[in-house]
Amino acid sequence: MAKVQKIKGFVDLFPEEASKFTFMETSAREVFSRYGFGELRTPVLEKTELFQKSIGEDTDVVGKEMFTFPDRKNRLLTMRPEATAGVVRAFIDSKTHQPGKISKFFTFGPMFRYERPQKGRQRQFYQLDAEIFGAPEAQADAELILMLMTFLNGIGLNKLTVELNSLGCHECRPTYKQALVDYYKAKDKDSFCEDCQRRMETNPLRVLDCKVPTCKELVADAPNITDHLCEECETHFMDVKTILDGAGIEYVLNPRLVRGLDYYVRTCFEVASFDIGSQTAVAGGGRYDGLVKNLGGPDCSATGFACGMERLAMLLDQLEAEQPDFYLAVVDNDAANAAMLFAQELRDKGLKGEVSFSGGSMKSRMRAANKTGAKVCLIMGGDELANKTITVKDMVGDREQETLDRALYLASL
Repeated sequence: MAKVQKIKGFVDLFPEEASKFTFMETSAREVFSRYGFGELRTPVLEKTELFQKSIGEDTDVVGKEMFTFPDRKNRLLTMRPEATAGVVRAFIDSKTHQPGKISKFFTFGPMFRYERPQKGRQRQFYQLDAEIFGAPEAQADAELILMLMTFLNGIGLNKLTVELNSLGCHECRPTYKQALVDYYKAKDKDSFCEDCQRRMETNPLRVLDCKVPTCKELVADAPNITDHLCEECETHFMDVKTILDGAGIEYVLNPRLVRGLDYYVRTCFEVASFDIGSQTAVAGGGRYDGLVKNLGGPDCSATGFACGMERLAMLLDQLEAEQPDFYLAVVDNDAANAAMLFAQELRDKGLKGEVSFSGGSMKSRMRAANKTGAKVCLIMGGDELANKTITVKDMVGDREQETLDRALYLASL
């Protein structure tokens, strides 16, 4: 019978790799709680219209990459391609917003996009996400970046670059869009890729985000949005930079940084690494003040970021496996049951370790103990069973062994 194979773009995470994700999640909970964030868990399945309204129907995510299907009542459902839209939907549904109230959430879990699998990017991938609702101030944007860098530095990632830009607001962005359109019209339209030729009509800013080399060359001299900011956006952006400067966060101003989703305004940022090849972005985010209202909620400002956990995992050094406290070697089948019960008593005391389920030669049992890296090897055979003792062999120091009363050994731990 033919075996059932996994789906392309979906990977299994065995303990060695999964431990990195657990480490990141544990670190995020600790760091984010210090900034007043609480954990929120949202469904992986949402109504398709949520992403059409939030991300934008002209984006590659909605147009090409979503896992969308009808349910039994022919309603279109989508496996979430990103976290923010679901968090916003949950925030609106909760009806907890009040004027002047600030809400802070973080979440992590699997996302789904139908795209070509590559290093650090699969069709099921994991994101760590943080959002602030109800804070229009630049200080909220700066706090997010500070928190993100505290988290990344805390898990040992230091060779990172922060790229920063402002996308303006609904007041000043139209003027910039017109400047872009005028710039594109002076170029040979056919020189742009097909996607960018369409984007020129639907969303001119997205042309700046194109990764096609010829398009990148064509927009190299395009107008900068920071030259078209209104006074309020200019002040907002200056405050963000002032706080980052004061905190010692180094950043690079990138006027071509527009992010891939339509809902961003004002501050946007990415954190990049040059240690994992061409796919350098490991985190990014920004402000999206109009999204909550557009999805049927109150007129509430919002800002947030997301981290790609696979890419972060690629940057983490091999985590040292936690050294087990013991390996209990059974060398006589008659002692197997007693050994299992003794191991349970050790675990009840908080110790970690393994026990062989049946008897075997001393040589094979010591070989198994060495493979686990246990601090001590506990040996139980017929003599130990009859005398209620345990033989203890040091595996990391002088490697001497002694036989002790079992009850006294437990009492000494």
